[in-house]
Amino acid sequence: MAYEELLERYEAGGGHLAKANAEGVAVPPALKTALLTCMDSRIDVFALFGLKLGEVHTLRNAGGVVTDDVIRSLTISQRQLGTRDVFMVAHSGCGLSTFTDDEFSEELARDTGMRPSWRTHAFADPAVSVRRDLVRLRHDPFLLPDTPGRGFVLDIESFVLEEVFAGE
Repeated sequence: MAYEELLERYEAGGGHLAKANAEGVAVPPALKTALLTCMDSRIDVFALFGLKLGEVHTLRNAGGVVTDDVIRSLTISQRQLGTRDVFMVAHSGCGLSTFTDDEFSEELARDTGMRPSWRTHAFADPAVSVRRDLVRLRHDPFLLPDTPGRGFVLDIESFVLEEVFAGE
């Protein structure tokens, strides 16, 4: 099992390395930014943006979409830990563009006998998803008013970023 390999890596020194890397790092992120991106294992946000531990809060989920749980985390990040900016990065070739919410819900219903209470937030175009999420952030009552947010789509092959603007 893969988790056994992770535990072996931890025991081989990963825990000590992580402790050394975190030493002296403050809990509030130094850049006062929360970064939301997809859980895709090819996206190394620390390398992509030259980040160091302690500079941003990193939130990841399938598709890098703004869900209720992302709003919960961003609200805590802002109101308890001082972040002010939200930086979103979706990507081309995302698995969420390979099915629809309804298709997945029906598949789960066939397999389990019930539909999930949550949505996948599947999308055909990552730029449209980012645009909608920027608007949602702008109007969420729990986030700080006038929260600066920027959104991008990362080309997963060339690693070129293209900015997406919300509009109104």
